[in-house]
Amino acid sequence: MLQPIKAPPLTVRAIAATGVAIPMTFALGTSRGRITKAPLLLIDVETAEGVTGRGYLWSYFPRAMTAIAEILREIEAQTQGARIEPAELGRKLSERFALIGVQGIVRMAMAGFDIACWDALAVAAAVPLVRLMGGEPRRIPAYNSCGLGLMPPDALADEAEKLLERGFRALKLRLGYPTLAEDMAAVHAVKQRIPKDVALMVDYNQALSADEAMVRGRALDSENIAWLEEPIRHDDYAGAAALARALTVPVQIGENFSLVAGMQAALDAKACDLVMPDLERIGGVTGWQGAAALASARGIRMSSHLYPEASAHLLAVTPTAHYLEYVDWLDKVVEEPLQIVDGEAVIPDRPGTGIVWDSKAVERYRV
Repeated sequence: MLQPIKAPPLTVRAIAATGVAIPMTFALGTSRGRITKAPLLLIDVETAEGVTGRGYLWSYFPRAMTAIAEILREIEAQTQGARIEPAELGRKLSERFALIGVQGIVRMAMAGFDIACWDALAVAAAVPLVRLMGGEPRRIPAYNSCGLGLMPPDALADEAEKLLERGFRALKLRLGYPTLAEDMAAVHAVKQRIPKDVALMVDYNQALSADEAMVRGRALDSENIAWLEEPIRHDDYAGAAALARALTVPVQIGENFSLVAGMQAALDAKACDLVMPDLERIGGVTGWQGAAALASARGIRMSSHLYPEASAHLLAVTPTAHYLEYVDWLDKVVEEPLQIVDGEAVIPDRPGTGIVWDSKAVERYRV
């Protein structure tokens, strides 16, 4: 690691938020439902010095974007004229929102603001975010998470082949069919169509009871699966710990860790073998730094959840970095999408996270 770079001073002037609904290249079919459009809230933090920092939030539901944007208006009112020091701004906002709680919509807005602030600092310093944080741009191993939702086995196998384009050496398969037999048929269909050295992760999206997860996990033990993700309710750490103790397949959780304290509680409970914090839920770039330090101290490998453009920079300075989760949802509204070469994300040598909005595309998909 190099020394972090000091950015020129910046001052918050305004915050702008724009909602878009972007058609997905591959539908996201999970045990929780089928999604064909990505509802993203694009966030611009404008500074008095003329620098703009950018970030975005995966908003899950289009109507949630309105609520997040309203909280961002309050954040603007509380930070206007303040110097951009993300950790200090986070502390100030946490005090402001203490009575309502830094969770849900509030946490989402704060994290989006934090991400855009870090981007602004790197843009002002004229360096990629990774360099601002003391690292160097490099390639990050990625797995393709764009599709492989619940569908018939033949369709899954066909889609798996398409997802290997650009040299991906790892894929994620969503499971959670009504029966174990259907889960195994999906696994076998995909494995028969992809090379043996391609890693296959499976994700249940919290679909199973603890007892059913044990049964299906034991069936997956013999399938050389890279990890078993969120088989049960995300906050059932005791149940997840029992699975981690009993199964050979590594148990992966983390996208629902709420701030670093949530991750620490899970690790204290020995609830998993691997972690994958979500950049929004963990508290933005500032929260990620705390999570990376915790993962390093516990010797646990850490992957990302969504937000590949910023997460690639952050994994490059994460001591126990594992995999980048790749989705292409933002590609349609940025001037230069994140590049994948030989299955690895190429961190761009551009200021900030490398995101610049394509204004015409943003208007096309605006909600």
